[in-house]
Amino acid sequence: MRTVRILLAGALAAGPASAAPPGYFDLRPGVTLETGDSWVEAGTKYRLYGTQACLRGTFFTDAAGHRADCGEASLAVFGALIADTRPECAPVLRVGDTVHVACFVMIEGDRLDLGNLMITSGFAFAALRADGLPYHAGYAVAEQAARARHAGLWQFKDVQHPAILLGQAAGAKASRP
Repeated sequence: MRTVRILLAGALAAGPASAAPPGYFDLRPGVTLETGDSWVEAGTKYRLYGTQACLRGTFFTDAAGHRADCGEASLAVFGALIADTRPECAPVLRVGDTVHVACFVMIEGDRLDLGNLMITSGFAFAALRADGLPYHAGYAVAEQAARARHAGLWQFKDVQHPAILLGQAAGAKASRP
């Protein structure tokens, strides 16, 4: 977690740039988005560190009474942010075949953390470790603020938090003989 803070602090202190700073790479439209927090580019899978998108195949009911796929909503916002803000990312750690990254975007002259932006907008959540604690405590705070404001997906009463669903699936798998 300290590495993420150092990377983000360095990114925030840097001035405007036209290309990714050393150690960072550009995330451009055209990559293959898998979820609202992961993509594949040139055979490598990337995922936003500490961020959990809504799961595909889970649903919420919008204000008009229509059911919509929660994972698709996260994916649409993630894709729009990539297209509109042209993120720059840096590797944080590798787990198996996935490279977890920290990304930042420029919006109105401000350098913002893409994972935090997804969470504060209400279209992603703080990813949790197996012990139930967040990978990044700041993301858990951002999630609570988004929930309190009913931002994004939090405005729908039947949206299901992915951590609960993933925990239930892990528990069911562990109880199988």
